[in-house]
Amino acid sequence: MMTDSPNSPLLRIEAVTRTYTTDGQPVPALRGVDLELPRGVFAALKGRSGSGKTTLLNLIGGLDQPSSGQITFEGQLLSALSETKRTLLRRQRMGFIFQSFALLPTYSAFENVEFMLRLLGLGRRERLARAQRCLKVVGLARWMHHRPDEMSGGQQQRLAIARALANRPALILADEPTGELDTTTTRQILDLFRHLVEREGITILATSHDPIIDEYADQVFTLQDGKIAANP
Repeated sequence: MMTDSPNSPLLRIEAVTRTYTTDGQPVPALRGVDLELPRGVFAALKGRSGSGKTTLLNLIGGLDQPSSGQITFEGQLLSALSETKRTLLRRQRMGFIFQSFALLPTYSAFENVEFMLRLLGLGRRERLARAQRCLKVVGLARWMHHRPDEMSGGQQQRLAIARALANRPALILADEPTGELDTTTTRQILDLFRHLVEREGITILATSHDPIIDEYADQVFTLQDGKIAANP
């Protein structure tokens, strides 16, 4: 049985492939990805559209399974876990941020965050305290009773980040988190990511097309032809 230690990588990806079948023909999305992430870093995953970035995030999050290879998170081999245990691992140890925000439109900012805590089965007092803290961390304490449609795009993405923080994750997976934001707002969100890494000790892996992310990330990986390309 694998064990985890503070000095071991938070995430280890070894020789991972993923092949889909379209019209009876195999279509390789990933062709042997190797990658390691330590704890407490902000990593960027870059690559052209269709390069496999979202596929890789889905595999890391346990939403899909590799065709071959293995992914180890906090010392646990994901392929060795049942679907129920992978779901629990996602819910308890990972956070997810999407380009489209994926917020609950009829819920207030507070309710969007608090809903995630209900899924964890936390008591009312703890839900209240943790939701308020998450909103404060992302600078939305004054907006906690506003719905998403009463917020700017940047505020909605901050709310999505607050929701991802709710379960105190070890890893946040962000899929094009600044894809719909202007340059100024993009920098604000990336500044927030750096704050979360440095102050909260969270590891963040974000996909992006935007070269600005290179200025903020500790590590930059590029997916090319289904593999991690060597740094120039």
